[in-house]
Amino acid sequence: MKKIIARIAFGMAAFALASAASAQVKPEDQIKYRKAGYSYMMSWNMGKIKANLEGSYNKDQVAAAANAIAGIANSGMGALYGPGTEKAVGGQTTRVKPAMFTDKEGVTKVAVDFNKAANNLAKVAADGDAAAVKVAFGEVGKTCKACHDQYREE
Repeated sequence: MKKIIARIAFGMAAFALASAASAQVKPEDQIKYRKAGYSYMMSWNMGKIKANLEGSYNKDQVAAAANAIAGIANSGMGALYGPGTEKAVGGQTTRVKPAMFTDKEGVTKVAVDFNKAANNLAKVAADGDAAAVKVAFGEVGKTCKACHDQYREE
């Protein structure tokens, strides 16, 4: 429990720092960075866990991927949704819906849910129980889907 609280506190601090830093990052770079974080890092690590759950299970690979996902969840990437990033700019396209920038309560809920699920996945993965990882992995997937359904264009 202490690790989860520490990760949430770290995530909040990282968000505060990232918010300040994002003011200095051009909107097109914010879009590029957030796309890379989600498309490459999240997708790649989710894929590693899925492959382990569907094939030969390697506890260490799963734990490393789960820790990476928790790191992304706690990284403050929400700050990369700054002003001017709600539309294509500087050659960078985005599929974010306008509601992402106006529905603060809803965005906070999906972000907190994702953070909790990702931190839980890392905790469960450290124990090495494939069945428990499968459940926790499904919860992370649900939080990703909830955000995509509400705030991402097809």
